[in-house]
Amino acid sequence: MGILGTGAIGQIMARAMDRGEIRARLVALADQDRARAEAFAGTLSRPVPVVDLDALVRRSDLIVEAASQAALPEIVPLALATRKDLLVMSVGGLLGHEEWFEQAREQGCRIHIPSGAIAGLDGLKAAARGRLDSVTLTSRKPIAALRGAKYVVESGIDLDALKEGTVIFSGSPEEACRAFPATSNVAASLRLTVGAPAEFIVRVVAVPGGSANVHEITAQGDFGRMRVVLENVPSENPRTSRLAALSALATLDAIAASSQAPAQVSIPA
Repeated sequence: MGILGTGAIGQIMARAMDRGEIRARLVALADQDRARAEAFAGTLSRPVPVVDLDALVRRSDLIVEAASQAALPEIVPLALATRKDLLVMSVGGLLGHEEWFEQAREQGCRIHIPSGAIAGLDGLKAAARGRLDSVTLTSRKPIAALRGAKYVVESGIDLDALKEGTVIFSGSPEEACRAFPATSNVAASLRLTVGAPAEFIVRVVAVPGGSANVHEITAQGDFGRMRVVLENVPSENPRTSRLAALSALATLDAIAASSQAPAQVSIPA
């Protein structure tokens, strides 16, 4: 496996492979900040080269994207063209690119999407087989997780002036992914799981003094009503929940264990 991105999640996955916790071998790292990647590689017990994207894809059977949405337009076509599997952490960058999934099917390779910082995707996927009337995702985020977000900056929102939990955004999953490219993977995972229901609203609530990323999912349809709430502890990066990193490790281990499975596009079920 090769990892693109040596931020918080990329480092967690690399260390797990370095310690032998994942049944796979880490063969390369790549990062826009090469100096950071090389400094991190030096902390691993086994030597791992820091390379460019072409070399990363060449060396790897599976490429793990743990960089950003902006990296996907380059790494996804490159990997699929060479029939390499991908594990995508920046799920928001997949929305609007149905051609990538079609190309994966044609090439006989996989695009894996971990469940990330939420649960209940299996139930939602089942519900979507019937009539799914509405889905709502309410994400309550501490101020630290929202600082510098594109939407916050462009809208001139003064986060420090907020005295209580305040809805600062309401819109579709696609709009949420454009507004919060670094913190909208939950919304994107839900969209890819349920498809296009009649109504899907994403709300982002800024919480002064908050310390957890809380996601509440509600869905209603002919199956009944569903409500799932996750209170996530942040990782080293306040924008990323620790559960997202753990789900990536679980997905990697499952991929390694089933490497002989038939080719397919893998979406959480």
